[in-house]
Amino acid sequence: MASSRVFTKSMFWVVVLLPLFVQTTFAAEENQKTAETFFTKGHTNNWAVLVCTSRFWFNYRHVANVLSMYHSVKRLGIPDSQIILMVSDDMACNPRNPRPAAVFNNAHQHINVYGDDVEVDYRGYEVTVENFIRVLTGRLPASTPRSKRLMTDDRSNVLVYMTGHGGDGFLKFQDSEEISSIELADAFGQMWQKKRYHEVLFIVDTCQAVSLYRNFYSPNIIGIGSSQVGEDSLSHHVDSSIGVYIIDRYTYYALEFLEKVTPTSQKTIADFLKVCPYSQCHSNVGHRTDLFQRDVGKTLVVDFFGSVRNVEVTTGQVPLVDVEHEPKKAVDSPPSVQYFHVDPFPPKPKKDDDGSRKGITFSTEFIIANTVFITTAAIVLVMGR
Repeated sequence: MASSRVFTKSMFWVVVLLPLFVQTTFAAEENQKTAETFFTKGHTNNWAVLVCTSRFWFNYRHVANVLSMYHSVKRLGIPDSQIILMVSDDMACNPRNPRPAAVFNNAHQHINVYGDDVEVDYRGYEVTVENFIRVLTGRLPASTPRSKRLMTDDRSNVLVYMTGHGGDGFLKFQDSEEISSIELADAFGQMWQKKRYHEVLFIVDTCQAVSLYRNFYSPNIIGIGSSQVGEDSLSHHVDSSIGVYIIDRYTYYALEFLEKVTPTSQKTIADFLKVCPYSQCHSNVGHRTDLFQRDVGKTLVVDFFGSVRNVEVTTGQVPLVDVEHEPKKAVDSPPSVQYFHVDPFPPKPKKDDDGSRKGITFSTEFIIANTVFITTAAIVLVMGR
């Protein structure tokens, strides 16, 4: 009888404690997985370098390209302080622009990609090959403000997007100079040696785009080009009211893909590499992943286009200490001071009823004191003689 009672009590505690034990074990495993993800993710911050290298009104679409990409990365979480925006021409203020202070990337003009919140770091003739390479490598003059610096480290994932006119192995800057694929490769080589990046996603939308990353040799770089060698990168559509093409095909469909991405999205770089097939781009989009050490099928798009903050999860308790605040001492109010008004122009003496003016009256003390003073003065003078 006693043994059956003991068995019954034991079964009771097993039934009560087993679910709690299973729940605690499951929570610990989940926290362990979260912690492992945090420490093996690799990067701790995100940066973007967005470059439009073209001038002149007929290159309106290139400015729209880079401004559209700028808004996409801002929406996904990269702040302005970590975006270097280089725009070589100000289409919003161009005298040919029928919509002053606005740049659109769609013929319906739904979205003004110029807007009120665009922070251009390098504009006009500041957009040069030299400045671009100096930004990447960190070789800037000491007087350069922080907003124009790429303040990356060995835990930074960097998105580099470039758009403009290019050819086999070069990209033109403002129709006056060119950057070659070798110069680009060496710039990323310096970045790696100086520990200025963890991973890089390099995207270029131009003619013969894949030729620009064929000389890359530094690790952890993904290269994407909108066209193969010998192919043109074409525009998407024209806005008849503006009179020019307003966006390129590859960037148009890349933005269409990114519009469906959220900061918590699980879409991968492998999904992004499928953007803009030949039926849409009318060119063969190329990519290079042999330098990249991770599986692009497991690398998230937001690892480059977003800025998801990693959070470390702990099961330990964090003690909270009550802080006693001393009551504020009452401040004594200053003593009240009574002020009197003194008229700078006193009124004239009043007249008596008989028309004569009132005389000046003196007090008795004043008369006695003056009498004593005059008498004393007179005696002194007489004795002095």
